[in-house]
Amino acid sequence: MASRQGGSFNSILLGKRKFAVRQTTKPRGVLYPLVQSRVMSCEKGDGDPMEDPLFILESGEVYRNPTEVKMSQIVMPCHANHCGELSVGQLLKWMDSTACLSAERHAGSPCITASVDDIHFEHTIGVGQVVNIKAKVNRAFTSSMEVGITVSCEDLFSSCQWNVCNAFATFVARRTEEGKVQLKQVIPRTQTEQMEYSIAAERRRMRLTHAEIITDLLSSNTAQLGECQEYQGAVSAERTRVESVELVLPPHANHQVSTFGGQIMAWMENVATIAASRLCNAHPTLRTIDMFHFRGPSHIGDRLVLKAIVNNAFKHSMEVGVCAEAYQGAGALRHINSAFMTFEVLDKDRKPRTLPRIRPEPVDGKRRYQEAVARKKIRLDRKYIISCKQTEVPLSVPWDISNQMYLSYNNVSALKIMAARSNWMLSSEKNKVSLYTLEENQILCFKVETHVTVPAEQAFHLLSDLRRRHEWDRHYQQCDVIIQADEDDTIYRVATPCVSKGGKGQDFILLASRRKPCDSRDPYLIALRSVTLPTHPATEDYTRGEVLCAGFSIWEESNAVTKISYYNQATPGVLPYISNDIAGLSSSFYSTFHSCNKYLEENRDSLTVLPPSDR
Repeated sequence: MASRQGGSFNSILLGKRKFAVRQTTKPRGVLYPLVQSRVMSCEKGDGDPMEDPLFILESGEVYRNPTEVKMSQIVMPCHANHCGELSVGQLLKWMDSTACLSAERHAGSPCITASVDDIHFEHTIGVGQVVNIKAKVNRAFTSSMEVGITVSCEDLFSSCQWNVCNAFATFVARRTEEGKVQLKQVIPRTQTEQMEYSIAAERRRMRLTHAEIITDLLSSNTAQLGECQEYQGAVSAERTRVESVELVLPPHANHQVSTFGGQIMAWMENVATIAASRLCNAHPTLRTIDMFHFRGPSHIGDRLVLKAIVNNAFKHSMEVGVCAEAYQGAGALRHINSAFMTFEVLDKDRKPRTLPRIRPEPVDGKRRYQEAVARKKIRLDRKYIISCKQTEVPLSVPWDISNQMYLSYNNVSALKIMAARSNWMLSSEKNKVSLYTLEENQILCFKVETHVTVPAEQAFHLLSDLRRRHEWDRHYQQCDVIIQADEDDTIYRVATPCVSKGGKGQDFILLASRRKPCDSRDPYLIALRSVTLPTHPATEDYTRGEVLCAGFSIWEESNAVTKISYYNQATPGVLPYISNDIAGLSSSFYSTFHSCNKYLEENRDSLTVLPPSDR
């Protein structure tokens, strides 16, 4: 736990080891937190989080991921637009082809694109530059798998390389004559692979609930957005409407005679660009594609009808909605895909230009206009919670229903990343309780590990109810439920005693996110992080503390034996609680977790009293 403090870095000498602890002040304005997955995933600064070079195993064997596929393409004029920049549609085709080959290498059978997560394009690519695309399967489920894609650009004259985008696509193995394909499991061999493997389960969870959550958010938010505003000189949305038809020919199809998912995305990007151009009378730059799902297949001989319109224009960006439908002959239209794309227009200094406002068409246009406002907020939450750099991280983030999904994802992913680190150092051990430390990127993390003779699921239920933590942890003086968001996410207020005489105690507003295992290769998880609630501001009686990343990982080793690991990413205020333990001058950790062991064993057969949503 950490109290809010300002400054840059403090060097604290603990025993014979020196740890630098980052002190963070909350930036002004609306800067939501970073994503922890970005924080600890890169070994070298802002390097590629998926980069995993040839790895030497302990056996001396040179290891390379068996599902990895690489593609390098030099950008020719035929691949570029009139500005000399690589068409994003062409890039999407290359990305889809590379990812499909990786999926099929793992599955050993034909695969089709099921969905693609949000893509944010950081840079454009010019003619003569080289595009390097790498794809590998992060995790396989029953018949679907997640493929991670990273795209970088290389300048052959300067030897410079930079990241363009990262993406995650879901592919499904097609049924064979024998029936449904049962995919073999991915065996992670390196630390990076273990990290991506672990977080893939969390991304899949978000993917499966994404459409329903977005629908609920839009229906609740649009009611509060009010009427569309009238702007002088606004451009009619009807002027931006585009409809185009494409005939699916053999070159557009894969070896299964289905239309390439990347080809469909390229056609959709083309009509979206035309719609955006009609609003701004300039060449727009595609920045973001929201997560989308393919609703059905398209085949050779289909006529693909593509429709696009600008839903709303903001000061420096516009949202374009695109729909793809297919038909054959006189057959009915089949919905293939819908997507929302965000464009900017850059000036000669490569800065976003102010855009004309939009005047929506009656009825459906007003709905799209309002929903675009809601999606923009969701997009900002997602961007700053999941994609920001470490230097942008405030310790806590305002919580509301619209960003719950992303905060919960961030919370659990941060804990999984910390747990996946392989360079933990054993600091001390006593009474079967082990204390580990990890100093990385000027941040000190610690882990406490013990075994209990209690079933894993029972330990999970007992530890996830923070209202009972005072029974074994003297630092939890009081804990109350503020919001029971759903069965997985609960917000608590926790009060802790003062560590020095005459001082004030600390209180914390914590989001606790619980996760049951996706399968037997996953642990139970209880992730904790601070959030900000307008209804519960800091008070004079307590110093408001903050938790950046903490929680429990609970592994079932047998029916009766469970391994429990507690993690904490130390921020300045946590040092008074742990410095003596790490320096070997105290054993309070061991007494605390001995009490935890006793608490779990005494309640191993009790019925856990859960929050209302768990009953």
